[in-house]
Amino acid sequence: MKIKFLIKNLNIILSVIMILLCLAFLFIIDANNGSNKYLITIIEKSLVYAVVALSMNLVIGFTGLFSLGQAGFMAIGAYITAIFTIPIKFRESIYYVEGINADLATMTLPIPIAIILGGLVAAIIAAIIGIPILTLKSDYLAIATLGLSEIIRAVIASPMMNTITNGSYGLKRIPSFSGVLECFIYCGICILLMALVINSSYGRDFKAIREDEVAARAVGIDIFKAKEISFVISSFFAGVAGGLLAMFMRSIESRTFSVNLTYEILLIVVLGGIGSITGSIIGSFVVNIGKEALRVFDKPFTIFGFMVDWPIFREGFRMVIFSILLMVVVLFFKKGIMGGKEFTFDNIIKFFKKKGEKHE
Repeated sequence: MKIKFLIKNLNIILSVIMILLCLAFLFIIDANNGSNKYLITIIEKSLVYAVVALSMNLVIGFTGLFSLGQAGFMAIGAYITAIFTIPIKFRESIYYVEGINADLATMTLPIPIAIILGGLVAAIIAAIIGIPILTLKSDYLAIATLGLSEIIRAVIASPMMNTITNGSYGLKRIPSFSGVLECFIYCGICILLMALVINSSYGRDFKAIREDEVAARAVGIDIFKAKEISFVISSFFAGVAGGLLAMFMRSIESRTFSVNLTYEILLIVVLGGIGSITGSIIGSFVVNIGKEALRVFDKPFTIFGFMVDWPIFREGFRMVIFSILLMVVVLFFKKGIMGGKEFTFDNIIKFFKKKGEKHE
């Protein structure tokens, strides 16, 4: 009986063991954060990008909406989190141009509340904007949401917002994570909640729309309502991810949330696998670790005792190599690393079983 129970729940048991091992690993590097600062930085950035990548995947991969407004909603979340969490004693020195709005000068919120508030404001704006733009299709929706992202960024940086967002001067002294474990918990909760949504009745509606909008309407799904819900939920978690990014960076400017950030998030989604939860997580770690690992090519280096000092090995060359490697990966994995599937131990066992059967 016990053996049958273990076999039936093998995937859950192994997943729990893997999570516990990850927590133990993070606890160890947190305890030695002085010597692991670089590693902690990479992990935290990868976790935050995993959240925003999954929020984009929710609309693109699971609902079939080509929305590119994530960077704008991240900016909303980041600025709201920063405004309400910067210690009061530093605010005067940060808002040195025109001063801070009197209503905000002494107003503070606990970090979790500020992050959620940032997500809620992003969701409310998405709900309002979604009414006109979600009637658009494919490329037109992408252009509209990309334009919306740039409008949000321009408003944040405009002089009329100087007393609220500090305009183009940005915000500093934002409280950071107490450790990588705190970041893991925040991001883990976000990913878990999105996974629950995707696997709920709403998620089934999203997938039905993605597969065939006409057939989904025929079976009674309210197409616009489902699209609106998907867009709002995605924007909420993008706003939350923006707050987490502000905590990671400790200082933000409007240009942080430019079109380049949108493209970077889209790269993670495509590389990991459109329509895959675990794909977004894996893609985030692959991209962020890959960029850091290739820093060696940004300057002359030594190999087997010989100094390689070619003119091409200069600042930025790593991105050329990184782009080439991405092209190679895409050629071999045309649907991304996960190809729309999920990383589960059941799938790993099935994969090796198939390989064994082929060899037989």
